[in-house]
Amino acid sequence: MKMWLSAISLAVGLLAPGLSQAQQTLTFGGSDAVGTVIDRTNAMFAKLVNERAAGKVKVNFIQGEQLGSDVQVIEQMMKGSVAMYGDVLDWYANWVKDFAVLAWGFTFRDNDHFQKFIESQTFARMAEDLRAKQGLRILAAAPTQPRILFAKKPVNSPADLDGVKMRVPEIKTYLNLWQTLGTKPARVAWAEVFLGLKTGVIDAAEGPVGSAYAQKFHQAAKYVMRTDHLMSSQHITINDKVYQSLPEDVRKIMVDAAREAIAWGRKAAEAETEEVVRKMAAEGATVVTVNRAPFADKAISAVNGMEKDGAWPVGLYQQIRAIQ
Repeated sequence: MKMWLSAISLAVGLLAPGLSQAQQTLTFGGSDAVGTVIDRTNAMFAKLVNERAAGKVKVNFIQGEQLGSDVQVIEQMMKGSVAMYGDVLDWYANWVKDFAVLAWGFTFRDNDHFQKFIESQTFARMAEDLRAKQGLRILAAAPTQPRILFAKKPVNSPADLDGVKMRVPEIKTYLNLWQTLGTKPARVAWAEVFLGLKTGVIDAAEGPVGSAYAQKFHQAAKYVMRTDHLMSSQHITINDKVYQSLPEDVRKIMVDAAREAIAWGRKAAEAETEEVVRKMAAEGATVVTVNRAPFADKAISAVNGMEKDGAWPVGLYQQIRAIQ
C-alpha cells in the first residue's frame, strides 16, 4: 500500500498523506520551447531547489508542451496535479481580468518600466487576487524578451496589417489588440505555427524573440518586424496549498531560488535579444525596424473601449503608464 501511495504522489506531484517529506516530488510544468530563456530559467530554478532542499523536496521539471498548452498546465496547477508552472503572466487573464492589461500592446515603455510595475503595489494586488481567487502564488516575476512580429510581407505601418491572417494566442486581449491593428486573428497552437506559416494557413505570427527563433518562425515568414509591441514577462508560480504544505525552510528555498532564477532570466533575455535578431538576419530573414508610434497610437486609441467593455478595471492602463 505504501509503495502504491508513493507512486501516486510522484505521478501527481503532491505529497500523499502519511509519506515522509523525503519522498515529496513536485511536478513543474512549462510550455516554452526547449532551449529558450524561459525554459532555461525554469531548469535553473529546479536545479537550485533540488540542490538546496536535497532530501526534503524534489522538483521534476517537465519541458516543452509535454503536459499540454499553457492553459491546460495552469488548469492542472489549479487542481493540484501539477504543483508549479513557469511562463508568461498574460495567461492568468483567463481567470483574473486585471492581467489582461499585460497583453495589450504598448502598455510598457521598456523592461525597466515593467520591472517597476512588478515591484509596485498595483502588481502586488493583482498577485494577491490570483492567490485568493485561484489558489496560485507567484513566487517571482520579471520582464523578459519583447514580442515581435513575423510576416510573409514587410509591415511598416498598421495599414500593412489590414486583413492579414495572423496567429494570436488564446487570450482575449491579444485577439482584441490584433483586431484593432487590422488583422484577422487565427487560433493556431504554438507548436503548429511554423507549419501554419509554411502552408499558408496563416500569413503572420508574433512572439518572444527567443521562443520564435527556436520555433524557426523566421524561416517560414522571412520578414521580421521589431515592433516590440509587448514587453513580455516571465514568472514561476506554485499551487498555494502545495506551498503552504511545505516546511518553512523549504518555502524560503523555493522563493529565493525563484527570485534568483528569474533575475538571471531577465539578464539572459536582454543579452540574447539582439544576438538572436542578428542570427535571424544571417539565416535569411529581413529585419525591419518600424516606427512604433503609429502602431502605438492605434492600440492606445482602443483602450477606453476595452475598459468600458470590462477587459480590465477602468484606469488600470493609465495607472501602469504613470509608474516612473
